Amino acid sequence: MRFTLRQLSYFVAAGETGSVTRAAEQVNISQPSISAAISHLETEFGVQLFVRHHAQGLSLTPAGQQLLKAAKGSLRSMYELYDVASAAIGTVAGPISVGSFRTFAPLIMPEIWQGFSAEHPDVKMTVTEGSEADLLEGLRMARIDVALTYALHMTPDMDFQPLAELPTYAVLSAAHPLADREQVLLSELENTPFILLDMPLTRQYFLNILDQSGVSPRIAAETASPETLRSYVAAGLGFSLMSVRPRNMSAPNGLPLRYVAIKDEFPLMQVGLASLKEMRRTSVIDAFEAYCREQITTGALPGMAP
Repeated sequence: MRFTLRQLSYFVAAGETGSVTRAAEQVNISQPSISAAISHLETEFGVQLFVRHHAQGLSLTPAGQQLLKAAKGSLRSMYELYDVASAAIGTVAGPISVGSFRTFAPLIMPEIWQGFSAEHPDVKMTVTEGSEADLLEGLRMARIDVALTYALHMTPDMDFQPLAELPTYAVLSAAHPLADREQVLLSELENTPFILLDMPLTRQYFLNILDQSGVSPRIAAETASPETLRSYVAAGLGFSLMSVRPRNMSAPNGLPLRYVAIKDEFPLMQVGLASLKEMRRTSVIDAFEAYCREQITTGALPGMAP
């Protein structure tokens, strides 16, 4: 062959993301390297793989779509060689791509990544983060092998292994009149403006909680950034709802926050590992799941307050 598996993986990243820029971010390589790999494969196979749109990314040609499917199959076969070698020498080795839900990625993933890599040094682990919708799409497109996320909106094509249950908290500024309470009814916050976490699927979950409690929120701001949300709340612009409670109770702007338990009754959030049922599991994925089961349990999650 006059092309490499690395070039093939760069092509797959570009084909799945539709962008040289996003492909470079996904595989942590320079944009010129992605472009060079695509050009090399087009020359080698004698076909045009993409239509380039100025400032609008890439579109796969019919030949590119066929090659993308075959390339992904070839890469999966290559990963199976790691399992064969691992079984022969009694170690866990090979690549794994993990997706993490954006709100708890900075809390849970650093310790999980470091600890799993220390326990299995022959595993090459990459981590991406996104919304629930992003992660489900990544699993279906085989961009990620497994996703650490919530059980919300799981579809029949997904397998979900629960790890822990999380309550939802009312997030208040330290200066809020109810900030020192141990518990609060959501109806007591109805006159306080609401800061909404505007991420696909997530926003509707929190709005449903308010609706079930008979609260009509006065939305003061919407943001897809958990960090921005915390800073808005800490500055006294409103309250919010979150199911993650960091060990550090300060917002990114340095102002203090309070996470107050909610009296209203609604189901706890389940956090766990999602994967695509039709994808073949590898020994690395099994080892990662086992490690997560040891480290992520109800009441004791890395990076979070107990």
